Amino acid sequence: MSSEVVIVAVIAVLVLLVLMSTMATMFRKAGPHEALIVYGLRGTRIVKGRGTVIFPMIESFRQLSLQLMSFDVAPQQDLYTKQGVAVTVEAVAQIKVKSDPESIQTAAEQFLTKTDQAREGLIRLVMEGHLRGIIGQLSVEQIVKEPEMVGDRMRATCADDMSKMGLEVVSFTIKEVRDKNEYITNMGRPDVARIKRDADVAAAEAERDTAIRRADAMRAAAVAKAQADQERVQAEALSLAAQAEAQRDLEIKRAQYVETIKRQQAQADKAYDIQANIMQQQVTAEAVKIRQIEKEQEVKVQEAEIVRHEKELIATVLKNAEIERQRIEMLAEAARRKMTIEAEGAAAATRMQGEADADIILKKGESEAKAMNVKAEAYQEWNQAAVVDKLITSLPEVMKALAAPLANVDKITIVSTGDGHATGMNKITADMTQMAAQIPALFETLSGMQMSELLGKVREITDRSNGQSTPGGQNTQS
Repeated sequence: MSSEVVIVAVIAVLVLLVLMSTMATMFRKAGPHEALIVYGLRGTRIVKGRGTVIFPMIESFRQLSLQLMSFDVAPQQDLYTKQGVAVTVEAVAQIKVKSDPESIQTAAEQFLTKTDQAREGLIRLVMEGHLRGIIGQLSVEQIVKEPEMVGDRMRATCADDMSKMGLEVVSFTIKEVRDKNEYITNMGRPDVARIKRDADVAAAEAERDTAIRRADAMRAAAVAKAQADQERVQAEALSLAAQAEAQRDLEIKRAQYVETIKRQQAQADKAYDIQANIMQQQVTAEAVKIRQIEKEQEVKVQEAEIVRHEKELIATVLKNAEIERQRIEMLAEAARRKMTIEAEGAAAATRMQGEADADIILKKGESEAKAMNVKAEAYQEWNQAAVVDKLITSLPEVMKALAAPLANVDKITIVSTGDGHATGMNKITADMTQMAAQIPALFETLSGMQMSELLGKVREITDRSNGQSTPGGQNTQS
């Protein structure tokens, strides 16, 4: 039982495979570039872009190409134009079967059993006939110059005949038009001459325009250059003026700066001078103080010397009581004078050097005068001793006065002739010696006594002073 089922199944599969193979061989497909013309028991039908089943023995089919056909249209004979000029025209035509079923049916009726070459030959003959008729209606100039118009006429003229064959003209293009008589070549000569003439005229006009424009450009350039030069000159003038103004302002500022600097320098110098004067005044005041102190010390020394001389005189001449009284009076007077001198010296410290010197000299004179008054009182008993003392103590001052002129001499020029015993520097010292030798004569004239007598008086006074004894019987030495 099972083997029978297997056999049946195998047979069924084989039958199915046979049926499928049969159906595969019976099924035909048509691409978008072709059409199947099926004819037979069911009549004629057109299949395009799909598939159909064709039953063997009762139906058959043929393929019709729907692709674009391109071929040359070049009649072997010359074509005559409207002017009777024989020309040779070569064109290219693109033709295809229309896509509608009626046109495909018509094309199948006309070309289904023919080869591609035979079909193209029939179409070429139709196209050449229509081209000959169109060329006969046109001139050579129209054919050469308006090839698109010839193509349009060809498509319009061939449309009906092509439609009757189920075809359509996609495009018609003229490739070349030529003739044996050089008509087309000569046809362009007038245009060439005209074009050449126009070109020459245009060139001349261009040259003229160029010359005019060049002249205009040169004139404009000259005008622009003149304007530029004028502007440059103006700019230079303005620049020079600006530079001059800047230089002037610079000089003014520089002068102002110099003036300010000089003014400040003058102020600084003046302040320095003022400060220097102040310092000099302070130095001078200090010098005055120092000199005043020196003068005061000199006065004190002189006063002490006077006191010493007075003590000597009092010890040798006056009695003890009188000596004591005079000593007390002289001490009081000396203290008073000392206080007066110190007060006057402190008051005069702030004055200038000249005033201080004058005050000091005045005070010194007053002190000397007072001292001389005291001496005069002491010298009442023996005037010659006072005179001798005065003369002797004045010797340094006299010598100083004699040498004072030489102190003021800055430079001495000695011119020696060699005459005499004293020459050159020796002459000066000899003169000084003679001047010093005249001092004793001066003393003798002032005192009225001989110098030897004066010195004898001094010796007697000294001996007398040394020989005086104290109350206790002892000698006293001052």
